[in-house]
Amino acid sequence: MKWMTTTAIAAVSVLTFAGAASAAGELNIYNWGDYTSPELIKKFETEFGVKVTITDYDSNDTALAKVRAGGHGFDIVVPSANYMPIWINEGLLLEARPDEMENFKNVDPRWADVEWDPGRRYSVPWQWGVTGIGVNTKFYNGDINTSAIFLDPPEELVGKLNVTPEMNDVLFATIKYFGGDWCTTDRDVLMKVRDKLVEAKTKWLAMDYSVTDKLPTGDYAGVYYWNGAIMRSRLQNPDVKFGYPKEGYPVFMDSVVILKDAKNVDNAKAFMNFIMAPENAAMLSNFAKYANGITGSEQFMDKEMQGAPELEIPAELESAGEFLLSCEPDVQQLYTRIWTEVQK
Repeated sequence: MKWMTTTAIAAVSVLTFAGAASAAGELNIYNWGDYTSPELIKKFETEFGVKVTITDYDSNDTALAKVRAGGHGFDIVVPSANYMPIWINEGLLLEARPDEMENFKNVDPRWADVEWDPGRRYSVPWQWGVTGIGVNTKFYNGDINTSAIFLDPPEELVGKLNVTPEMNDVLFATIKYFGGDWCTTDRDVLMKVRDKLVEAKTKWLAMDYSVTDKLPTGDYAGVYYWNGAIMRSRLQNPDVKFGYPKEGYPVFMDSVVILKDAKNVDNAKAFMNFIMAPENAAMLSNFAKYANGITGSEQFMDKEMQGAPELEIPAELESAGEFLLSCEPDVQQLYTRIWTEVQK
């Protein structure tokens, strides 16, 4: 059994008691839009007597800038793994010690001790997935397991593509397309990446977050986007298919953290523990259609989640996936300059 100090044991006991006795007050969550299960929130509010308010953001950069500015009033935020070192190093997070909470035993060992938060002293899993290709096969029925879909698009898709506005996801796939490694500083590779993205962008229709609305209807014929959103699109229109770029695709995880200046810390800790219960983690997945990182949650998931092609990576393409981690600041600045040119 993991050694714990008397103080740590007391803290866990208080948290467990608070959960059982129902905390009171409020909880303010700052999260990606259309990513939080209303059913989960209702259950938490009922069990704990807490009023939850959710405010949406559209990108990691938006969330980070808002919290950095102060005066935000949020208790919880849900950053991606490659941004976690920034949040931690800038002192924006409370060291909440979720690794000492009652339900931490349910965290899948794969996600219990992670590079971006060693030992899980700050964060608990929310959901994880991959960024890949979504295509409406009424427009195109060729190979979709390639980043060429958005970097060298077939004629059928030109002018009908949407690409996520997330810099790291796009640069990752493009660097891999040219045989480079993530966080590379190879100038030859990066010049090819820049030139290709500037050229390819002229063949895209948009860079936005409206995939689940526009891919099923045919407003977009293809997208480079997140697997859960593409699964939700397929459930509306079975002509939608998902592809895993064989050149390389990013794997991501978003995690719940408590802000250092949170006003409702006890409620935030109770929420952390709450979402590590398998039946509650399943609510997250059933809503947003991503995996969650909690062992035992599968038995509570909807049937449509079982064996879904957006969640079951083909064996021959599994090795092409790589976890999207944070690059060193000087590398990130270099990538930002490329991204700025692409955005012009």
